[in-house]
Amino acid sequence: MVEGRSQIVELQRAEERLDDLSPKEIVGQLDKYIIGQREAKKAVAIALRNRIRRQRVKDPALRREIQPKNILMIGPTGVGKTEISRRLAALTSCPFLKVEATKFTEIGYVGRDVDSMIRDLVEISIHMVREEEVRKVETEAQRMVEERILDALLPRPPDGVDKEREESWLRSRERFRQRLRAGELEDHYIEIRVKQSPISQINIQEGMDQMVIDMSEMLSGVFPGAVATKRLRIREAREILFNQEADKLINQEEIRARGVKRAEEMGIIFIDELDKLAAGGREERAGPGVSRQGVQRDLLPLLEGSTVRTRYGNVRTENILFIAAGAFTMAKPSDLIPELQGRLPIRVELHSLTQADFERILTEPEDALTKQYRALLATEGLELEFTKDAISEIARIASELNSRLEDIGARRLQTVMEKLMEDISFETVALEEGRRFVIDAQYVRDKLAGIVQDLDLSRYIL
Repeated sequence: MVEGRSQIVELQRAEERLDDLSPKEIVGQLDKYIIGQREAKKAVAIALRNRIRRQRVKDPALRREIQPKNILMIGPTGVGKTEISRRLAALTSCPFLKVEATKFTEIGYVGRDVDSMIRDLVEISIHMVREEEVRKVETEAQRMVEERILDALLPRPPDGVDKEREESWLRSRERFRQRLRAGELEDHYIEIRVKQSPISQINIQEGMDQMVIDMSEMLSGVFPGAVATKRLRIREAREILFNQEADKLINQEEIRARGVKRAEEMGIIFIDELDKLAAGGREERAGPGVSRQGVQRDLLPLLEGSTVRTRYGNVRTENILFIAAGAFTMAKPSDLIPELQGRLPIRVELHSLTQADFERILTEPEDALTKQYRALLATEGLELEFTKDAISEIARIASELNSRLEDIGARRLQTVMEKLMEDISFETVALEEGRRFVIDAQYVRDKLAGIVQDLDLSRYIL
């Protein structure tokens, strides 16, 4: 009963974080980092808000029947598919995992099985809950760490010593405490005891996820783990000691239960490169097609709702939101097996980026490339300025290259900007402190014109 109440409270906390975010406001938050793609933003915002609406349905039987509507994003690379999903999860406390469909193989083949994505999501969720609980006990844990460091620097006198010697030890301890807080002892060595997992030294190959779970459970019961003494600098020992003390102050079982529940009810899994599983169409018979279709069949139960065994217990997947994405240039969504298509009912198409989009991407987002380069070079005393015509020229070149070469979307801006900034970044240290450097359209043309005109060279450099 207590566990049930804690899980309800956990979901209410997650709900409170979204209380003030309507779908329109969610889109507004995404607009701060992603230019365009209004339809995709709208679809994911509705999907996120519907999860909160589901939690508020009073009829438990009806609430169990309401499942998230999984989304399929269709569009070329570099247009914002991954970024939309990542930023969406960052708005809330939703556990988020990005995987690539090409990493998985069907059962019977060497490689990762699709169930491993659920186990990874649960690990992320439990880590999130643990971090939240650690923040609550941080002050007490830091105090306990300080005491342990002082004990290592100046061991306590044995019981029964005379009062004068004990008082002398207390005075010395306080002097050490002041020096420790002043940062004077960070390079001093101390010895600490560290517990080692019995399975930590075993080299695990990819694709052996379930074997690891079984082996870990078995060995943890037989061998509780060896304790080793390590000699470390105080600055290096602090984090280890903090984790040890924090673990004493938090309820590990409750954290695991809440983490599993949060993964089940609020988890988001982004499956990229789904189109690679459909390459060749449904009728493909030779080559790796069997494996592709096998992975699709293995994915289907997860999207429909199944139970996956993890080291923390069984996890139900029917309320996890799956967002799949792919360029679908060599294949079509209809090339996926029909059952999988049916489990991705919401389809949104993301459009290729234009020159106007590139201009906005370079200046408007809070993490725009021009802002990043200005911040980087400002650390070395160089004030960097991009003129409006320089932004337009960079956008024009990136758009032209995407039309002449492969269309890699906004990622083309990164290659163009890196080449443009190469000489400035290399010579910055030699420039005078406080110098101002203006990048205009002529500078952009001088640095990039030759490469852009030589198509063969562009293929290798840009």
